[in-house]
Parts: sequence; C-alpha cells; structure tokens
Amino acid sequence: MSCTILAIESSCDETSAAVISDGKILNNIVATQSVHEKYGGVVPELASRAHQQHLIPVVSEALSSAGVSKKDLSAVAFTRGPGLMGALLVGGSFSKAFAYALNIPLIDVNHMEAHVLAHFIEAPSPAFPFICLTVSGGHTQLVLVRSHLDMEVLGETLDDAVGEAFDKIAKILGLPYPGGPHLDRLAAKGDPGTFAFPLSDMKDLAFSFSGIKTAVLYFLRENSRKEPGFIAKNLEDICASVQHTLIKMLMKKLVKASRERGIREVAIAGGVSANSGLRRALNEAAQENNWRVYLPKLEYCTDNAAMVAMAAHYKFLEGKFCELDISPLAKMKIGYHG
Repeated sequence: MSCTILAIESSCDETSAAVISDGKILNNIVATQSVHEKYGGVVPELASRAHQQHLIPVVSEALSSAGVSKKDLSAVAFTRGPGLMGALLVGGSFSKAFAYALNIPLIDVNHMEAHVLAHFIEAPSPAFPFICLTVSGGHTQLVLVRSHLDMEVLGETLDDAVGEAFDKIAKILGLPYPGGPHLDRLAAKGDPGTFAFPLSDMKDLAFSFSGIKTAVLYFLRENSRKEPGFIAKNLEDICASVQHTLIKMLMKKLVKASRERGIREVAIAGGVSANSGLRRALNEAAQENNWRVYLPKLEYCTDNAAMVAMAAHYKFLEGKFCELDISPLAKMKIGYHG
C-alpha cells in the first residue's frame, strides 16, 4: 500500500513542512524566523506568531513542489513535543484540522526521536542497536536505539544543554545570534590549548554544562579588568578553548556509553551535530575505538520536517496513529507514547 505523508515541524523557531512517499523524502521546506535576532534569543510569543504567518505558505510549497495534492495524502504528521508550548500548538492545531478535513489519520511525533531518525533519510544508516548523541539548544542526551520506534535515554544533562552553553557563551563574547555557529567558525582559527576551563564530571552518563558558563564569565570579567581589550585580542583562542572543553565533556560520556554497552555503531544528531569540531572529534574517536560513525547532512541537523516525516513513516507502518483530542507536550520524553 502506498503511503504519502505531510509532516509539519513547529517546535521552536523554524516552520517546516515535508512530504514523504513510501519512505522517500520528496522535499524539506524550512522558513527560518529572523525576528529573534535583535533579542539575542528565541522569544516564545514571537515564535508562535511567526509560525502562524509561515505555516500555510510552507505547507503549500511542500505539496506543490512534491507534485502532491491533498487527496493523495495518506496521513498528516506533526511534532507533539518537546518544544515551546505556543509553537507546538500552532503546528498541532493546523495538523489536526487538516487531517480532520481530509478524513485521514493523524500521527504525533516526538521531536527528539525524529532527530535520531534523521539518520534514515539517506544511506548509509546505522545498524541496530546503535548509540546516538543528541545535542541541541534544549537537549543533550545519550540514546540507545534498538529499533526505529524503540529508544532509551541512557544519560542526559542535569541542567543546561550543550547548545545553550555554546549560545550563551557566544553571547557573553559579543557574537551575533545564533552564537554557536559563529563560535565554531572562530574556534577553527584558534588554539584550543590556550586557556583551560573546568570539566564537569557527573555521575554515570549524566552531563552538566551550567558550570562552564559561569567559569567563562568570571574568566572574561577578571582578564578584561586586568587587560582592556582582552576578549577582542584573544577571541579566536577563547572560542577554540571553550569549544574544546565542551566537546571533551561530550566525547568522554559517549566513549563510556559505547564501552559499557559494547556498541560500536555511533551517531550524532540535533543542531549541535553541525558543529565542525564535534564532527572532527567523533571521527577521531572512531579511529581510536573502532566505531562506525554516522553524521547527518547539515540540512537535517537543525529542526526540520524531513526528520518528522521519517519518524511518521515508521509509525504509519506500525499503525500508530493518534486521536484528534491529543495535546502537545512541552517536555515530552523519548519513549513516551501516551
């Protein structure tokens, strides 16, 4: 039976729609919100309003560019959570109305599980079981992936996500929003051994990134007091040292998880998986630990509907649909399907 699904992503500040047909992604339309730049971070209310403005044009483009009409659709999928509640409501409400009007099934998708399943959009894909390090502005998790729909969080951050640490430190340094990519580009030109920052070492496979933000703030404040212009003079080396420290914390736990579970299939996902330093560190660790590593294309790292569509495809095959009275979950956990 042919299966064509329209998928919608609206968890934060990207409005995206994609069409998948029999497991093949036909397109991935993304409208990025520039309204947040002058505030240095995502403003939830503004994000919700921008989703309302962008959603219908994005969906219309996704259907037309795929050569698919509404009557061709087998189901509509949407991101249920986690994410900003207002943003999730916009995408969820539209999807429910669309599915109801067409009298076709509705599929709710976990945003973090979708990030993991972005690895199945294009070959090569990891073999089961594999470990996926999911890293974004809101989440840092080590996920054991047994199948497309069977995932378990082995460890996660106890406070801030690594993406938040990248962005907030970049903001302290005076870099434009979003700061993470700017910090990455500057780090490539600097010496990671110039400055030493503390490494948090939490129990088991847990992470913590709040301490390094405070440590960098105090470091910059003290050195700027002693030497005006310290940040501008040492910006590339500061960025390189910060990035080196954050990646070292991530890789330490990833190596530990791989060894404890005896799994050598390793992947990364989420917005921070686009970081060049992290990708380089993963490839280096692969050589040392005899891993087979998987890195998604850059367009599938940040929030997008193609990954939602891929997750929806596997749920469709299993007949895992949801009712129209379903509500978004801002703090939805991996593995929750209630």
